Amino acid sequence: MVLNYIWISFFITAFVIALGRLLFMGDISVFPAMMNSTFQSSKTAFEISLGLTGVLSLWLGIMKIGEKGGLVDFLAKMLSPVFIKLFPEIPKGHPVTGSIFMNIAANMLNLDNAATPLGLKAMEQLQELNTKKDTASNPMIMFLVLNTSGLTIIPVSILVYRAQMGAEQPTDVFIPLLLATFFSTLAGIIITSLYQRINLINRTVITTLGGMCIFVAAIIWGFSQLDKDMMNTVSTTAANILLMTIIIGFIIAGMRRKINVYDAFIEGAKEGFTTSIRIIPYLVAILVGIGVFRASGAMTFLVEGIRYTVEACGMNSDFIGALPTALMKPLSGSGARGMMVDAMSTYGADSFAGRLSCIFQGSTDTTFYILAVYFGSVGIRHTRHAVACGLLTDLAGVIAAMAVAYMFFG
Repeated sequence: MVLNYIWISFFITAFVIALGRLLFMGDISVFPAMMNSTFQSSKTAFEISLGLTGVLSLWLGIMKIGEKGGLVDFLAKMLSPVFIKLFPEIPKGHPVTGSIFMNIAANMLNLDNAATPLGLKAMEQLQELNTKKDTASNPMIMFLVLNTSGLTIIPVSILVYRAQMGAEQPTDVFIPLLLATFFSTLAGIIITSLYQRINLINRTVITTLGGMCIFVAAIIWGFSQLDKDMMNTVSTTAANILLMTIIIGFIIAGMRRKINVYDAFIEGAKEGFTTSIRIIPYLVAILVGIGVFRASGAMTFLVEGIRYTVEACGMNSDFIGALPTALMKPLSGSGARGMMVDAMSTYGADSFAGRLSCIFQGSTDTTFYILAVYFGSVGIRHTRHAVACGLLTDLAGVIAAMAVAYMFFG
């Protein structure tokens, strides 16, 4: 229901602003731009879905081998002590906990092509446990928030963009970005737990979060010892080695169980094809709404309004140049990436706004895209508190990013 109102507001807000630009500013190009955006966004949605077909088929095929080979069950048993606290409605040792872990691990390593199909697989398994098939369950919402919080340990693509834009030290945002994304994930867990009345004050959760803090600190220290070229090389190589190790490990597990690995892969790959077809309408809907909102100039008016308010209050407005990236990130990953590059191009890669835009880009994920794709893949229409938790997590990520940026570069 909330997503319905948000989607409608994209169009109504865009129409009102475009009409104002036409009547009061004589801008005759705004309505053609909006209509062009609907066609382009529809095409983009289909191309994304088409591009996902092969990747979904590959990774759901690999996951099917892992299921039949027993590795997913093994991961589920290993993670049960933690997951039973964060997902109390999931039966202990259920295979979905293994799928959730695989998805989160892929996100942490910035492996988007692997993370999405693994996330869709986890969502399908959560739907099997869901008693109200058109309504998001508590575990679904917690899982979605863990995705929208965007916990990333190796932000390779952002570092590459900074190098391409001429940053003197492309890796100077690495530690601030890690801190911002960690705080946004922590905030997402706390916010969702408050909504769902989950008690986090227990030895298991505190030990796990403490271990994560130590792990993140170790990663930060290790990468801080490397120069920019070596850092990019090591992070990319490590991610790809881990990914290939997972594939080989699943195949070997299937061989040990003496299953027909090839047939298991084909069975899972078929699921990937049907899933990619099923999400097309949801992708078209959300991307067209976002495209119209942007083309109308609504995003520009919003940013300039914030700038005027901040400056009128006598506050520092250095962050405004990076704000379009933060505002666009919940709506569109590619749009936010474009805003990040634009900020670095306009203000300089080593400017405060240029660096902050990179931290914004890596601190959270695309909330509405994930909502549309993940919930759409299993036919969820009533999202309950998913949007609120996702957006509050995004807000926490923005605040953390700004605080960290002022601490390091202000």
